[in-house]
Amino acid sequence: MTEPAPSMNRFAPFLEDLADASAAAIMPFFRQSFTVDNKLDAGFDPVTIADRNGETAMRALINSSYPDHGILGEEHGPEKLDAEHVWVLDPIDGTRAFITGLPTWGTLIGLRTAGTPSLGMMVQPFIGERFAGDRQKAWYRGPQGTKTLNARQCSRLEDAAIFTTTPALFGETERSAFDRVEASARLSRYGTDCYAYCMVAAGQGDAVIESGLQAYDIVALVPIIEGAGGVVTTWTGGSPSEGGQILATGDPRLHERLLGELSRAD
Repeated sequence: MTEPAPSMNRFAPFLEDLADASAAAIMPFFRQSFTVDNKLDAGFDPVTIADRNGETAMRALINSSYPDHGILGEEHGPEKLDAEHVWVLDPIDGTRAFITGLPTWGTLIGLRTAGTPSLGMMVQPFIGERFAGDRQKAWYRGPQGTKTLNARQCSRLEDAAIFTTTPALFGETERSAFDRVEASARLSRYGTDCYAYCMVAAGQGDAVIESGLQAYDIVALVPIIEGAGGVVTTWTGGSPSEGGQILATGDPRLHERLLGELSRAD
């Protein structure tokens, strides 16, 4: 298997350090007994000690290694968001999967440089997989060795495999637009969280359609998709850096088709 060329982004090796730190803090709790807290007064948005400890470990390493960098984390808030380099962290993307013992969660480690997602990694320490990218290239390391990630060509929606974590993400008009897309696609899969984006980068699927995302849900994944040759935007073609309605595809031609479908949700 061909070893990917090293990233030209000088912070790329630091991703591995952050991945190691987060895994060491999170893995002692996976498939164990622990308290699950709810962050919402109405509804259910779970958070655990593993989420909090994972982010704490990464923050400590960033602050000690790059004290001038900013941090935006899901669990512990913002620091120095006006810095040129801001790390965007989600210690467990897919907490619902985590608390039910499913290995479809991941740690998201992203870097925004001058407001643009420039570097990212998704870490799944139970399976031992790491997907990373720097917008120019994307790479994988795990049980299948180390390899370059390349999104696959799929220009026709009728041939596409699409993902979303759950249709419950969508409002009424959004759901109508998604249903139209799903009815035309070859295959749809739910319950994927961050793994869906990595599967598009790996050429295993063709599109991810989601809504209601925060910056820490997507910033790490943008450089992986783009580095593999794909495209990530909002449903109206804008920057995904702040989250919102997100469309990620492996083939730019499919992206244009889906933008046309999803723009009718406005």
